[in-house]
Amino acid sequence: MNDSEFKVLAEAAIKRIEAGLEASGADLDFAQVSSGVLEIELADHSKIIVNRHATAQEMWVAARAGGFHFRWDGAAWRDTRTGGELLADLSALLSAQAGEAIDLGG
Repeated sequence: MNDSEFKVLAEAAIKRIEAGLEASGADLDFAQVSSGVLEIELADHSKIIVNRHATAQEMWVAARAGGFHFRWDGAAWRDTRTGGELLADLSALLSAQAGEAIDLGG
């Protein structure tokens, strides 16, 4: 995949995450703090950061539970260690960190 294809796929992933956060009704705030960096702040003021990492062509997630890298497999963003899908894994991380069920619709 070339850089422009990666950027399109990564931006689409961020838009899907934003739509899922909006639809979740959870007590949180989120904003793109810079190009390709989405900051999610939960009710307890903890944060989860999602960002695209162009050099590695991965989506990175930083949460209280640790750091996670997701690589495009041709159909979905998959965790490089577990094979988990980005929206499903992010839903689980958000739910655990927020103490309430948050489903991003993945």
